Amino acid sequence: MDDFIIPNVDPQIFPAITGSQIVPELKALGVIETFSVASLIEAADAAVKAPEVQLIQIHLAMAIGGKAYFTLTGTVADVEAAVQAGVDYIKSKGLLVAKVVIPQPEPDILADRI
Repeated sequence: MDDFIIPNVDPQIFPAITGSQIVPELKALGVIETFSVASLIEAADAAVKAPEVQLIQIHLAMAIGGKAYFTLTGTVADVEAAVQAGVDYIKSKGLLVAKVVIPQPEPDILADRI
């Protein structure tokens, strides 16, 4: 179990959780997966506050053993910086599962989100 309070949460967080975030263009793709929903939301908030990136989706722990992940897009450099900001936060808690930055993802990978 985990809990958190985020003062001044980034406005991208809630649409990404509800699946209502529309992304006009898929550029580089960043993904972070954690062992905890709470740490993931905090990491997503840290990631989108660092550079110019857009959250695509925050997938909460439904039938994946408590794990959660989020996706974001932007330029390669911005996505790398955002993923690193999120990873830095998660690593401090020891809850990182995986991270990846895909510089040129296949556009169809997130066709329902664009």
